[in-house]
Amino acid sequence: MNWKSNIACLWLCLIVQITGSNSTHASPRELKERTNVVFILSDDQGWGDYSFMGHPHIQTPNLDRLAKESLTFTRGYVPDSLCRPSLASIISGLYPHQHGIVGNDPPLPASMKDVKGKPYADPRYIQVRQEYFGHMERIETLPKLLKKEGYVSLQTGKWWEGNFARGGFDQGMTHGDMKRGGRHGDEGLKIGREGMQVIDDFVQTNAKSETPFFLWYAPIMPHTPHDPPKRLLEKYQSKTPHLPIAKYWAMCEWFDETIGELRTILKKHSVEENTMIVYVCDNGWINDEKASKYAPRSKRSPNEGGVRTPIMIHHPGVAPKMDREHLACSIDLVPTVLSSLNLKPNPSLPGINLLDPEAVSKRTSLCGEIFEHDIVSMDNPQDSLMYRWVREGKWKLIDPYSKRLPNEKPELYDVLQDPTESTDLYGKFPEEAKRLSRILDAHWKLVE
Repeated sequence: MNWKSNIACLWLCLIVQITGSNSTHASPRELKERTNVVFILSDDQGWGDYSFMGHPHIQTPNLDRLAKESLTFTRGYVPDSLCRPSLASIISGLYPHQHGIVGNDPPLPASMKDVKGKPYADPRYIQVRQEYFGHMERIETLPKLLKKEGYVSLQTGKWWEGNFARGGFDQGMTHGDMKRGGRHGDEGLKIGREGMQVIDDFVQTNAKSETPFFLWYAPIMPHTPHDPPKRLLEKYQSKTPHLPIAKYWAMCEWFDETIGELRTILKKHSVEENTMIVYVCDNGWINDEKASKYAPRSKRSPNEGGVRTPIMIHHPGVAPKMDREHLACSIDLVPTVLSSLNLKPNPSLPGINLLDPEAVSKRTSLCGEIFEHDIVSMDNPQDSLMYRWVREGKWKLIDPYSKRLPNEKPELYDVLQDPTESTDLYGKFPEEAKRLSRILDAHWKLVE
């Protein structure tokens, strides 16, 4: 194992571990010509909380630039509006009920039923979490697939699946040891908030060796704690009477600044022109006016405030376009990346290649699923199911799972005219609702 260090940021660099070796599937010449891949993931950010998406106050110049230079889908979605299952879908290209990771925390074992609080460090609970990591170890992830082609990968930021190696990363910041706070990223959560040196070193090393790389940049930003720099907080305090809102807005700009730092690193090491950048948010967010927490109909909900996100594909040779019409999803990212590298995606993956205009235009609907925060069953995703949802044309149908939510009724919205879903049209258009319900049922059977 090799540790890289830097005097100015010693604490950050020491947490990067290097394991394994590069694949030899490609020749040296082929490796030099391979496109690098960078995933940028924001954490708990509303779909409209960018200046390029029309927010009247939040300034995101670096993401604005990236959106302008990318194939950008303003009607992008994640299938589930909770971080752990959403991140697992991003890295695998599978729906949560397919990869099996449907919530943040597994159930307590029978021996701990009377335990109160958060027993994350209890050996009995650690054993349960270890067992649940098996879902990630059993699936093909993008780092695993790219490693076969000679890529080296680095994990930084949010990561729920234990040690970074469980996801197929060669290097990473997250140790995953529950006894040392390894629940959802541990040391990895320092990236962005406390510097970018780990990424700088990683890019420099692979640029010098001409080794293609995959970078997972998932800082816990603008996620709580909302503790932005004083200069940014003061900037936004004059724009709202609500301090929690000002803090969140400032966090959005702080995250945006790190995107500028990341792109500067790519340019400094002369790999910018040969690097594909993918952007998506793990789930939406609407900040409560009175506290730094999410409001209803955002995170964890099937509403637009929970599942909608811009999706960007910045790729050498691909003409920029702002697509405000077609539907895109985080499950599309794995097949899109593989196709762009002339690698054939597994035909069982449910997503499409977003760089294929024909595939994008043929998609008429998009479906998703919302599960409980705490996992109900270790092996049966449906036990945790709360809602299913489908988007088609102007319509959005939200279907509560009757076994868990017997008193809730389906809801139908025209999200083109009513993006905040304030007017339920289910009673007014029952036939449309039934038709969409059939699409949802067919989708569910197709991907079971």
